[in-house]
Amino acid sequence: MLCCAWGVMALLAQAPAQHNIAQALALVWGFAWLLAWGAGLLQRRMLPVLMGGTVLMLAMLVWWSTILPRSDLDWAPDVEHLVVVETDAAQPAVVQLRNVRNFDWRSETDFTPRWETRSYDMNQLDSVDVALSYWMGPAIAHTLVSFGFKDGEHVVFSIEIRKESHESFDALAGFFKQYEMALVAADERDILGVRTNVRGEEIQMFRIHMPQAAMRELFMAYARQASLLEYAPRFYNTLTANCTTIVWQLARRIGQELPLDWRLLVSGYLPEYLRDVGALDSMQPLELQRKSGDITTRAQQWQPPADASDTQASIDFSRYIRQGM
Repeated sequence: MLCCAWGVMALLAQAPAQHNIAQALALVWGFAWLLAWGAGLLQRRMLPVLMGGTVLMLAMLVWWSTILPRSDLDWAPDVEHLVVVETDAAQPAVVQLRNVRNFDWRSETDFTPRWETRSYDMNQLDSVDVALSYWMGPAIAHTLVSFGFKDGEHVVFSIEIRKESHESFDALAGFFKQYEMALVAADERDILGVRTNVRGEEIQMFRIHMPQAAMRELFMAYARQASLLEYAPRFYNTLTANCTTIVWQLARRIGQELPLDWRLLVSGYLPEYLRDVGALDSMQPLELQRKSGDITTRAQQWQPPADASDTQASIDFSRYIRQGM
């Protein structure tokens, strides 16, 4: 019956993309399983059920294998472009990111899009912060990782769904190849500000205890992941390939000893996990860190300095929201 339920949900998740044909197929699929079970019960034999179920499941898996991620769809404006990473052999410490998002958000539907090219010197990298954006109660948060540099600039990496222009996020559909994955690189004013000031989410930020060499390796792990997505799109998965588990996988790849834990799935409790593995930079009690790291009000109150350039405004925003941390 679990196979039957999985098949029904998989078909229904694909229904919007298949012009409702999948809805009819889901009914046929469920009815076929009922027939198999009914035949087995009437004959008091499980062999027909097993044989029929195997045939049905094989047919489902063949169909499932034909659903492949794509890179040529009509994407929503905020994930229209993927970050592109470039390096120069003459300057091996400098990483150039194309398509860094720096939108000016006035509302979810009213914004000025800006995609920029920025260069970052890995020798100047001096901080890593994890930001958790709470959007559905205390247990559910979106995980973002911000890299800070000695000149005050920051760039945030965020694993997100790559929505099509007509789509909105559905956590259940995220189990069933409904969304491609995007790795967004963005200015803090954009990606943090839209969550606090437009979507009404609460953001808590935590400084990560990490030597500079590990910071650099983690940044480059994100860069490699971005390069992979540029040429080989993949699906987002609510359970196995989401905004938190991908960060965990990247950290493991650079040699960080991080155990698998249920709090990686219920990411609102990620600070407790980070504390338990010794990843937090502060020795303060966690509740005090949560309070001092709550940047929501500061992000909402911030105003750009008069006559500041865009870069100066971004640096000032990053400085302002970290006051008291």
